[in-house]
Amino acid sequence: MNQHALQNLTLFDLLARSWRRPSAIADLRFSTDGTSVAFTSVDGTVAIAAVADQEPPESRIRVSNDLGQTTIRPREKPPVPLIATAEFGDGDVPLASHGHSGFVVGAASGELLHLAADGEVASALVTVDGPIVAIDHSARADTTAVSNGHDVLLSRGQNGAVQLGRGGTSSTDALAFSPGGRRLACGHGEGLSIWTVEGDAALMREVSLSARSVSIRWSGDGAWLACGLETGGFALVGLADGRTSIIAGFPSPVRTVCWSEPANALFASGAFRIAGWSMTAPPLDGETSGALETGRAGLVLVEAVAAHPEKELIAAGYANGRITMARIGARDELLVRQLGSAVTALAWSGDGRHLAVGAVDGTAAIVTFPARMFK
Repeated sequence: MNQHALQNLTLFDLLARSWRRPSAIADLRFSTDGTSVAFTSVDGTVAIAAVADQEPPESRIRVSNDLGQTTIRPREKPPVPLIATAEFGDGDVPLASHGHSGFVVGAASGELLHLAADGEVASALVTVDGPIVAIDHSARADTTAVSNGHDVLLSRGQNGAVQLGRGGTSSTDALAFSPGGRRLACGHGEGLSIWTVEGDAALMREVSLSARSVSIRWSGDGAWLACGLETGGFALVGLADGRTSIIAGFPSPVRTVCWSEPANALFASGAFRIAGWSMTAPPLDGETSGALETGRAGLVLVEAVAAHPEKELIAAGYANGRITMARIGARDELLVRQLGSAVTALAWSGDGRHLAVGAVDGTAAIVTFPARMFK
């Protein structure tokens, strides 16, 4: 590789292991132990990558003796191929981390299947009527929630499944356990139901929303819920008093919301910049309250956001394939990738060393950062 080509390499070129799937990446999850990543595609398949890097960045970093300049050489070997499954459905299938190193997948057959890190599919944990459209799993409570679009069932350990509730004519297509697994949020139609599921399940609260929820995320302390909406921004729900605020003004659906525990902040996609708010002054009375000016405004929509688990950093993926990182509350950005296919999914590993990426053109990638980079 000549010097000019080396100069044109991006951080993504130098740090990422990248694969190409036959269809767009819909979602991704790290395993609980952080050893693997599963990518779902819109063709109904799942592909699994090992997180361990055969050529970690530390092994490719060099510091010149004369100038003390730090450089990193490109990878010399192609990444280990992904482990791909057969189709579980006609479209993208719901996915959640399960157990120590595996996953659960909701199939069109109505079966909730355990998927090991080596791609092996075990017998069904739960079977429901009709295709499974949403699942979530709480490792702390050892409980899995499953929805076929109307019925929501809870499966605790190996004790089978019990019906939680019924959404009537509304479709229940978003589920999220609280961090401790004691509560479950169910998105249905233009509303949200919150259940206590410790012991005998009971309906705790019903919340009306302005549109269908497409993503639900609990804050780390379980005190707040953020719900990305199909139209009209996102909803913020306080569990203590049930107060709900709609943060509107987004030009695009808010497909992802995320919480930064180190910064006590909330972020959302769907704007022309990284949209964030400090929860020391939550945006309950308008979107300007607690607003954090993070990164730079532009002309391209942010499609996905992911908060670093240990640092006050936020990663953003854009509709033009651009990937950046910014320090929360600061305008400066670190450019990870300049251009590419639209980003559909982003997630950090639990230790904050790896950023998993999914894109419309089927790109599945793991960007592994040197430990010294975030000091």
